[in-house]
Amino acid sequence: MKTKIKNPSTVSNWDIKDRTYILTGGKAPLTWTIQSRHTARKPLLWFDESAGEQREIRYATNQKTVFVDEQKGNATLSHIVFTDGILEVSKQQQALQKLMSIYHPQVDKLWVEVDEEAQAYDEVSNIEVELEALNLVRTLDVEHLEAIMRTELGSSVSSMSTKELKRDAYLFARRDPNLFIELSKDDDIKLRNLANRAVELGIIELTDENTIFRFSNGKKIMQVPFDQHPYGALAQYFKTDEGVDLMKSITKKLS
Repeated sequence: MKTKIKNPSTVSNWDIKDRTYILTGGKAPLTWTIQSRHTARKPLLWFDESAGEQREIRYATNQKTVFVDEQKGNATLSHIVFTDGILEVSKQQQALQKLMSIYHPQVDKLWVEVDEEAQAYDEVSNIEVELEALNLVRTLDVEHLEAIMRTELGSSVSSMSTKELKRDAYLFARRDPNLFIELSKDDDIKLRNLANRAVELGIIELTDENTIFRFSNGKKIMQVPFDQHPYGALAQYFKTDEGVDLMKSITKKLS
């Protein structure tokens, strides 16, 4: 599951809470130290738009702010170190949090803040989608399940028992619940399955390099349009006035 990333925070919507930061690009060295103070050789500045000026940054554990012009007395300087690509900062360390989330020029370049609330929301949504797909396996009739699983397993579904079919459907629903739900809502999928079964059982034939459907006596049913899949084309044919009678006839023979 992908880690959700939080957009840069601002002072106006700042929440007091524990925060976690991870290095970008999947980097996870044993330790990674980032620049934590301004020097003439290595500037560390933040542009204050309200004042129209660059402000020097310096992280000190005994200061309430990271701006040098607001710090008072001696500054207890400290390194900022990621361990295994992660830096966890408690809510008591507000200066460090704001440096990592807002003021440091490398925010969202070298590291990002993890949005745990959004990640939890996505995890719950994924679980709910999976449950919906699994419930469909339980409630759909066997013919509908066979139609869905034919898209995954092909003609082998015809020789599967009901238990085998349901087992594989549960596995499919768990592996890709969104696709399973989408297929279950496909109005044509049962018609395509009917077409497949009719050919497999020899009720009709697909001949001439998969371009013509015929009855077993050789009489032509329909020509497959050059830009369509044969079974998709036959499913559409079943919806026509002429095709409805064929569909009913095939259904009776398969029942």
